[in-house]
Amino acid sequence: MENKLYYKDPYMHTFRAHVLKQEIDEQGKQYVVLNETAFYPTGGGQPHDTGYIDDVKVIDVEEVNGEIRHYLEKEWQGSQNEVQGQIDWARRFDFMQQHAGQHILTAAFVELFNIPTIGFHLGRETVTIDLDIDQLSESQVIEAEQLANKIVLEGRPIETKWVAEEELVNYQLRKELAVTENIRLVIIPDFDYNGCGGTHPKTTAEVGAIKILDWERQKNKIRVQFVCGGRVISQLHQKQKVIKELTDLLNAPELDLAAAAKKLIDSGKEREKSLEALQEVLLSYEAKELLNHAESTEKGKVICEVFQNRSIQELQKLGRSIAAESNEAVVFLANELNGKLQFVCARGSEVTSSMKKVSGALLGLINGKGGGSDQFAQGGGESLLSGEQLLQHAKELVIQEKN
Repeated sequence: MENKLYYKDPYMHTFRAHVLKQEIDEQGKQYVVLNETAFYPTGGGQPHDTGYIDDVKVIDVEEVNGEIRHYLEKEWQGSQNEVQGQIDWARRFDFMQQHAGQHILTAAFVELFNIPTIGFHLGRETVTIDLDIDQLSESQVIEAEQLANKIVLEGRPIETKWVAEEELVNYQLRKELAVTENIRLVIIPDFDYNGCGGTHPKTTAEVGAIKILDWERQKNKIRVQFVCGGRVISQLHQKQKVIKELTDLLNAPELDLAAAAKKLIDSGKEREKSLEALQEVLLSYEAKELLNHAESTEKGKVICEVFQNRSIQELQKLGRSIAAESNEAVVFLANELNGKLQFVCARGSEVTSSMKKVSGALLGLINGKGGGSDQFAQGGGESLLSGEQLLQHAKELVIQEKN
């Protein structure tokens, strides 16, 4: 542990070290190993540090086979002797706040409700813990958040201690440890005792604040989403900006936004219903108009019509509507849309021709796919023919079949 400066002083921003080796891993990524480092490697739920070694950016840090590898943005051509490392302190301190906040919030759920945490993820924007329970009430969330922030405001020390396995009996650990050597405890006196290899601030006060954003059930556990410290301010700024925009758009004060949004949504649904009803009326008129211009033959009334950029749903409704208006109607509708060709085939109740059979023949002409029944079929494919040519084929198939 002597070479891990982040354990000696998690507040160390810069340090000097010697390059022990420079290599490329199995994935072809360049890395260097130093004789000691303040760069924290990914582990224990905490992401790695970033920063610079001399003027080369460190983009990843991993501990592999006992050595800490500093993965670099570009090939290392610097000194093989002494170098200067510089930690991205804003990133490091953010992780310290989030990680310590997770310890506090987790302990709060245990203290109040004896609910253990079984999972933890420190993300770029939020942090999550998975609670070993399948239901969580809002009152429980509020109470846990209040206790966690009480611990923060008290400014309790956050201590770290290396102990031997036989010494663990002296501590009320929150959960069993996965290691039996190099055991490091993170302790908030009289509140939380936990094995952890992450970096943490000196006191709970430096966590700043803890705010639970949301919680949801995932299988047999509850995932709680929260933020700590500087992220609380960022979230507040982001949400306040959205609220301000909504208050202007909805012309309503903040506390009335939900009611104003619901009113707007309900009004939109009513308009949609009215629009759908009007569209049905228009389609009915359009169906009658097409029937009036149908080609009357000894074989019945044949309607062929080509449209541009209509929805297939509209064509379906129109085809069914025409077939319902006339028992002897045979309806072929085509739609030319963005280099594709769609069609609908429908028949009245007195027509014996199979629309499914006609559709199958048409699909072969346009390399298409579709399906349906003897009464109604539809499909679509490539524009290998014009809409008029496709419908002419459909019309000829019906006439030839009747002859």
